Amino acid sequence: MTKKQKKMLTRIVIALVLTVIFSFLPLNGALGLLFLVPYFIVGYDILKKAWKGIWNKQVFDENFLMSVATIGAFALGEYREGVAVMLFYQIGELFQSYAVGKSRKNISELMDIRPDYANIEENGELNQVDPDEVEPGTVIVVLPGEKVPIDGILVEGTSTLNTSALTGESLPREVNIGDEIISGCINMSGLIKIQTTKEFGESTVSKILDLVENAGSRKSKSENFISKFAKYYTPAVCYSALALAVLPPLVEGAVLGNGYTFATWIYRALTFLVISCPCALVVSIPLGFFAGIGGASKEGILVKGSNYLETLSQAKYVVFDKTGTMTEGVFEVSHIHPVTIEEEKLIEYAALAEQYSTHPISKSLQKAYGKAVDKNRVSSVEEISGEGVTALVDGIGVAVGNKKLMRRMHLAIEPCDQVGTYVYVAVAGEYVGHIVISDRIKETASKAIQALKAAGMKKTVMLTGDAKPVADAVASALHIDEVHSELMPDDKVSLVEELLAKCQKQEKLIFVGDGINDAPVLSRADIGIAMGAMGSDAAIEAADIVLMDDNPLKIAKAIKIAQKCLRIVYQNIYFAIGVKLLCLLLGAVGIANMWLAIFADVGVMVLAVLNAIRALFVKKL
Repeated sequence: MTKKQKKMLTRIVIALVLTVIFSFLPLNGALGLLFLVPYFIVGYDILKKAWKGIWNKQVFDENFLMSVATIGAFALGEYREGVAVMLFYQIGELFQSYAVGKSRKNISELMDIRPDYANIEENGELNQVDPDEVEPGTVIVVLPGEKVPIDGILVEGTSTLNTSALTGESLPREVNIGDEIISGCINMSGLIKIQTTKEFGESTVSKILDLVENAGSRKSKSENFISKFAKYYTPAVCYSALALAVLPPLVEGAVLGNGYTFATWIYRALTFLVISCPCALVVSIPLGFFAGIGGASKEGILVKGSNYLETLSQAKYVVFDKTGTMTEGVFEVSHIHPVTIEEEKLIEYAALAEQYSTHPISKSLQKAYGKAVDKNRVSSVEEISGEGVTALVDGIGVAVGNKKLMRRMHLAIEPCDQVGTYVYVAVAGEYVGHIVISDRIKETASKAIQALKAAGMKKTVMLTGDAKPVADAVASALHIDEVHSELMPDDKVSLVEELLAKCQKQEKLIFVGDGINDAPVLSRADIGIAMGAMGSDAAIEAADIVLMDDNPLKIAKAIKIAQKCLRIVYQNIYFAIGVKLLCLLLGAVGIANMWLAIFADVGVMVLAVLNAIRALFVKKL
C-alpha cells in the first residue's frame, strides 16, 4: 500500500469512528453539525476538486455530484446520510486505487528494466555514464547483478542472463562470446563485456519502455464510448435532478393547492444525484483494459494500446510468415550434392563467394565450411537481388544462388527430393552441384496452431518467400490450412488484402512476422504481431503487439487475454448501466433512499472493479 493510500485509510477510519460515536449521541438541532467534523476529514479533497472544477468551468464530474448531494443532505438535516455518502465514496476510491496499483504492478515491474547507467572501463577503472551517452561500437562492462543497458555482442566472458522481465520466461539463458545480447536482461553470474551495436534510444529496452508508456494513449472504442457517455450523461442527470427538485412540488402546489413540499423532492433529487454518479463506468472500463495489458505484459506480450486488445478479441484469421516465426530461423547445411567436384571444394567455393553477405543462409555456409575465410582470395563480388551472388575466387568465376541465377547463366541443374532451401553452385560457367539448407520448426509451433483453432480461429495461413516444397512441408507438419510460397514482400501485402476482403464486418485478421520485409504487411493487417527477440526493428515498430520470446504459442494466449478482457468490460458496462437506471427510477419516485443511493454508486463501482481486475490473471494454455 502506498503512502497516499495509507493516509486515505487513516482518514476513513477516523471519520468512521467519529460517525459511529456521534450516531449514539442525542445530537439535535445545531449539535448535529458535529457530523461536519468527520465529513470534512474524509471529504475535504472531494470538495476541493469540485471547487476547482467549477472555477475551471468543468463543472459536471463525480466530485461535483458528491459535493452537491452531501451538502444538500446536511441542509436537509440528514447528517448521517451526508457523511455516509462521502465516507463510502472514499472507501470506493481507495479500493479503486488499490486495484489500479495491482494491475499496474506487472507494468511497473517491466519498467524496472530501465537501466540507470552503463559501465565503461577507462585506465583500469569503471566509470558509470548515462546510457544515452554511449555510442555504438563502445565496449561496456556489465557486472553480476546489473542490467544490460544497451544491445550488443558479447566480446569477453560467459554468463547466465535472466530474461524474465522481457520474455515472461523464468528459465535463464546461457551466453558465450559472439552471442547477441539484448538490453533489459539481468547478468546473473560472471563479469561480461559487450560491444554495443545500437544507441540507447534504439535498443530493445528503450523501445519496450516507449511502447508501454504510450499504450494508454491508444484508446479502444469501448473507452471512447465511456468518455463520450460521461460527457453528456453527467450534465443530463444534474439538470434532471434540478427539475426533480423544483417541478413536482410546483405542480403539486398549483394542481392540488397543498402548498409546496420542496423538502421531500429536494431529498429525492439529492438521492438521484448520488445514484447517478458514473464512477463504476468511468473507473472500471479503463481499469479492465489496463489490467488486460498488465496481464499480457506479465506473459511477455507487449500490447501497444487498449484498442489493439479490442481488435484482437475479434480475430478470426491468422496469417504467418515462415522463417523466424514458425521456424527457428537457424539455417543449417543438411545435404551436400556435388556433381563434378569434391564435397569439400563445393562448400569452399560457396562459403568464399558468400562471405560478404549477412543472410542466414550465407552464415550457414560459413559454419559448414568451418575455416577462416581468406578475403584476399575473393574479388569482384556482385549481389543479384533475389537470385544470389557472383564473384571471382582465386581468379575463377563462381556463381552461388537459386534456380533463377542458374537460368540466367543458361545452366541445367539436377533435381533433388530433399526438403529444404537449395543453393546451386557454378564454377567457370559450369554447374558443379548444390547444397541443401534446412530450417528447424519451432518446438511450440504445432501446439500454437492447435491452440489458435481451439480459440475459434476460422483459418490459418502461411506466407513465405521460400521454395514451394519447403513451404508445403512446413505447412503440412503444422496442419496449417493454407500456404503461399515464393512470394515477394508486395505479394504478401496483396494476399493479405485479398483475405481482408473476405473477412466479415466483425472478423479481424492477424499477421505474425519478424523480418524487415514483413513490416509493410504488419502495418496492413488489422493486427500486426512481431517476434520481439529475433525480430527486426522495422517489424517491431510496425507491429501492434510484440512477443518478447518469439514463442508462437503466445499468439493464442494473447487472443485469450483479449477475449477475456472484452468480456469483462462489457459485463461491467451492462451491469453498471442496468443497476443505475433501475435505481434512478426508484429514486425519482421516492422508493430509493440515500442508503440505496450509496449502494448504487459505491457498491456497483466496487463490484465492477473487482470484476475488472480478473483480467490480470491468465490461465495456462
